[in-house]
Amino acid sequence: MKTLTFRRGVHPPDGKALSAEQPIKVIMPKVGSELFFPMSQHIGAPCEPLVAIGDYVKVGQKIGESQAFMSSPIFSSISGTVKDIRPMLVPGGATVKSIVIENDGKMEEIEGLNETKDYTTMSNEEILTAIKNAGIVGLGGAGFPTHIKLNPPKDQPIDYIIINGAECEPYLTTDYRLMLEESDKIVRGLQVMLKLHPNAKGVIGIENNKPKAIEAMQKACEGIPNITVQPLVTKFPQGSEKHLIYAVTGREVLSGSLPASAGCIINNVDTVIGIERAIFRGRPLMRRVVTLTGGAVKNPGNYKIRIGMTFTDIVEACGGFKENDPPVKIIAGGPMMGPAMFTTDVATVKTSSALLCFTEKEAFIPEERNCIRCGKCVDHCPMGLEPLVLNQCAIRGDGDAFVKNNGLDCIECGSCSYECPAKRQLAQSIRATKKIEMGKKAAAAAKAREKK
Repeated sequence: MKTLTFRRGVHPPDGKALSAEQPIKVIMPKVGSELFFPMSQHIGAPCEPLVAIGDYVKVGQKIGESQAFMSSPIFSSISGTVKDIRPMLVPGGATVKSIVIENDGKMEEIEGLNETKDYTTMSNEEILTAIKNAGIVGLGGAGFPTHIKLNPPKDQPIDYIIINGAECEPYLTTDYRLMLEESDKIVRGLQVMLKLHPNAKGVIGIENNKPKAIEAMQKACEGIPNITVQPLVTKFPQGSEKHLIYAVTGREVLSGSLPASAGCIINNVDTVIGIERAIFRGRPLMRRVVTLTGGAVKNPGNYKIRIGMTFTDIVEACGGFKENDPPVKIIAGGPMMGPAMFTTDVATVKTSSALLCFTEKEAFIPEERNCIRCGKCVDHCPMGLEPLVLNQCAIRGDGDAFVKNNGLDCIECGSCSYECPAKRQLAQSIRATKKIEMGKKAAAAAKAREKK
């Protein structure tokens, strides 16, 4: 089968050897430890707590919910007592209202938690409701509520459902291990989605640096005519929605549009397993797999954790840091797009895919120098933008020029900064300016709604 890809992009060292061949191991929180459940773990309106200080909660109990259209409920992953409700730091640096639960170690579950369903006899509405009620969101990083993604407007028929197994970020290996170890669950989750869109083809896109995963997924979908495995060129950011759609279908998602406008729905590997778990096993989103890796970690690997555990607890459970080579940089997620953190005392959330712990040698970044106008950032930008121009707009504080030069289309992949020989902080300045301009846009929209 032909190997597909997109235009431009970069080829950073993948760094996956540290953890790629480490099977998924389960980590349980210690008895008496506190787990933290931020009320915003998704795109959309934050949840409000459904419990109060002193309440006893069980595994699978809904503890946060919003009545807004764009939101997703939050569930306790342990049993124990609510000790506090207070603002807490989350990956990315924001402070979010969070429920603090002390783990009693009993793992007592609510009744009806393991109620299974036969998706073939369910209506589309019943399937979407089950996915919504399980709190499933995009686990590849964005956190978009899955029940909304799977229910696009009726004037946007879906003919491709693409499973994103590219995992193009260096160091990350959770999706790779899931494709090796839980391939049957991925296929079952995809079949649930195809039930919603019976005219669609199911495509599992995997980069060709993962031959074992390609083989495992091909074996898992043998005899299923509407599901295929599509090898992809190993290139960053192959896992970006727009670029994966272009690689698989040749279609382009226009500026400001969603994948459904191109007849496509994309879901991450772990998200699809979440759908399978919700339908076939009746369990909400309470656990996920994270990659713990980097030269400063004693035991790099892939660990299935309870959402709400702190990164500190995870590191300690895995043997801690190396005493003679401690971390000087810690990143939540991948090195290209993940935010750096100043502490590991941060709760894992639904979208926490990895914790990278880099030594001084791994974290070294040369000093920023003057732009030499070489154009490498333009040559490699997967969105076809001019990062050097957007960087100048950011430095000048010229938001209007930034928007005019399509700065809001930036996907913040970091390819420009990676390729820049002068090591300009291109992606960082563009990301900051984009955030400011998006804030202005949201404020203007809110003001317009008030006038109506």
